[in-house]
Amino acid sequence: MGLLSLWEKDTYYAYSDVVIIGGGLMGLWTALELKQQSPSIKITIVERHVSPLGASTRNAGFACFGSLTELLGDEAKMGTDAMMRVAAMRYKGIEKIKATIAPEKIDWDLCGGYEPLKNYPAADELDHQINYLNKVLESVTGIKNTFSNATANLAGIGLKNFDQLVFNPLEAGIHSGKLVNELTALVLSKGVRLLNGIEVNGWIETGQGIELSTNHPVSLKAGKLVICTNGFTSSLLPALNIEPARGQIVLTAPIAGLTTKGTFHFDEGFYYFRNVGNQILLGGARNSNFEEERTTNMEGSDAIRHILTDFLKTHLQTSEPVEIVQSWSGIMGFTPDKNPLCTTVSTNAVAAIACNGMGVALTPVIAETVTNLLLN
Repeated sequence: MGLLSLWEKDTYYAYSDVVIIGGGLMGLWTALELKQQSPSIKITIVERHVSPLGASTRNAGFACFGSLTELLGDEAKMGTDAMMRVAAMRYKGIEKIKATIAPEKIDWDLCGGYEPLKNYPAADELDHQINYLNKVLESVTGIKNTFSNATANLAGIGLKNFDQLVFNPLEAGIHSGKLVNELTALVLSKGVRLLNGIEVNGWIETGQGIELSTNHPVSLKAGKLVICTNGFTSSLLPALNIEPARGQIVLTAPIAGLTTKGTFHFDEGFYYFRNVGNQILLGGARNSNFEEERTTNMEGSDAIRHILTDFLKTHLQTSEPVEIVQSWSGIMGFTPDKNPLCTTVSTNAVAAIACNGMGVALTPVIAETVTNLLLN
């Protein structure tokens, strides 16, 4: 890289009040919230790739509140209060996206969320479970029927080989790339500095705050540091025990006469699919091999792709064979208890990570907690 010029030192690599590692949704929402609370604060975001490569632009495009079986599963693991707290964060986050960015700019589609069920162990108790969650969640969503039994609509939405169907009106489809682009433009318009191609190797506390070492012969100095590296956190903060989880996705060729419209979850959210125009995007199946999918390798696997393709053949009503035209992977970050993590890791450093597969909805809200830690 050579020696820095005067101009570079005074601009790109100048001292910042806050450096944020990670230019994905968590880093962008954090920068935006900090600027809204303290407009004069100097912020630099460093992103090691040309575009964020974890999950922010490589997810399935869901503004996700959560399915019935997932929320019940979360309740069993976390307890009722924690489940409700996280659900409230998701709901608030979705509302905050709508209040911040014009829906048409991110292809916002308030289509609602469906959960088809197959051989559900509690099939006879489905209406009871719906009524129970509706009562529990009414204080969160403000509506009496967060979930409803929509089994009568199964045939009409182009699905087959399912037994029951649950609907909630809160979920939306979005264009993940456009969401990141709009947030990036917004923070840049507020004076945030964004440096791509910079990978942080570590940092030290100094008398003036933080000094970061990078993959270039240049260090960055700041008063405070925020680590927003999600599924890739173990390289910087192994003690936090953040588990990477690879989410693999396939996209079909256009399907003539497609009637499957909306966002869908299956098997406690381990499978998720939606229409993108007249194509179907399907992701998940990592529960078929948790160990292999506990990785930051983004290559993907033929085994998972075959499972996803078979799922479409089994459950999607089509007149022609399903053809897969594209596949990709994203890396999520999970905590042991599924609670999102926002914590102080040193005197001047905060980590905001591990949205447990719900980063689109959770990051706008977690950013508020980060801002309170830094400014108060």
